[in-house]
Amino acid sequence: MFWLLFYLIMSTLSSTFFQASSPILHQKLHTLTFSIRCSCDDASHDPDGDTNGLASFPNPYNNVLQNSNTIRPPRPRRIILVRHGQSEGNVDEGAYTRVADPNIALTEKGLNEAAKCGQMIKEMIEKDEADDWKVYFYASPYKRARETLRNVGKAFGRSRIVGLREEPRLREQDFGTLGNFQDREQMKIQKAARHLYGRFFYRFPNGESAADVYDRITGFRETLKSDIDVGRFQPPGEQSPNMNLVIVSHGLTLRVFLMRWYKWTVTQFEGLHNMNNGSIVVMERGYGGRYSLLMHHTKEELREFGLTEEMLTDQEWQKIAKPGELNYDSLTTGPSFFTHFEDEESISSVVK
Repeated sequence: MFWLLFYLIMSTLSSTFFQASSPILHQKLHTLTFSIRCSCDDASHDPDGDTNGLASFPNPYNNVLQNSNTIRPPRPRRIILVRHGQSEGNVDEGAYTRVADPNIALTEKGLNEAAKCGQMIKEMIEKDEADDWKVYFYASPYKRARETLRNVGKAFGRSRIVGLREEPRLREQDFGTLGNFQDREQMKIQKAARHLYGRFFYRFPNGESAADVYDRITGFRETLKSDIDVGRFQPPGEQSPNMNLVIVSHGLTLRVFLMRWYKWTVTQFEGLHNMNNGSIVVMERGYGGRYSLLMHHTKEELREFGLTEEMLTDQEWQKIAKPGELNYDSLTTGPSFFTHFEDEESISSVVK
């Protein structure tokens, strides 16, 4: 009898407790619930709206952060691509048989080209008539790139340089066995084979193809986007919209960077020409916030570089578009690519 009475009392107390606490438990369970959604719904983390279709697990407290007074750092005014000055390997391919590729230095002409390049960049920035402008560098670790960086930097002085980062992913294409003290005759044979096979997909023995460079440049691009999002290169306490990023690298690497950034096709990449030693390509922030080559360069300059009319049309769109928007009229990234649909419809209508 005692145990029966004890059981009835405990059952009543337990039922009362859980009924009273269920709203609290329900609220906690609701708070801990995460829903899966496509990250393309939120392009705020990607300056160019490229989410690669990955699903994300949003933090339930994101709304609190989004509704706060936190201000996103301004995007840099420019991303300036610099090809290294003339190197010993550019004038004498025999240099690669004596010196490892990463240790190839600049010629005297290359040093002067780098210094002139720095002065040209400084004059371009000064035309903005902004007092708070600064530069931040990313550079390949190869000797010719580092020597270019040092001589480009002379134009600015310490007060204008926020910092720099040596970035191995910006290195030259790896020529593999041939690149380690190259055999001149074998290199000629391999480059001829690359011309026949296709510059993008041809891989040097034990080395890289441009497609391999594309993969590591994709990783660098993600790092760069993250730096832009958090304003990593902004001096402490400053939020200047007049920051200029300068990337010092190699010809093919920079063309692949542009291909990855603007989502150019393999065919479009293979139509590009190499940049001259000590020259620049400028990606400047447009009216909507995206970067366009036409903010600085003329159409004729870009045609000489290898851009097609379709690519130029897209650059016009880049001038006014906002980050996260898609160009639905693009023949390479939008539905307009499927032009053959109209032909099929017209043919089927004739058959009927």
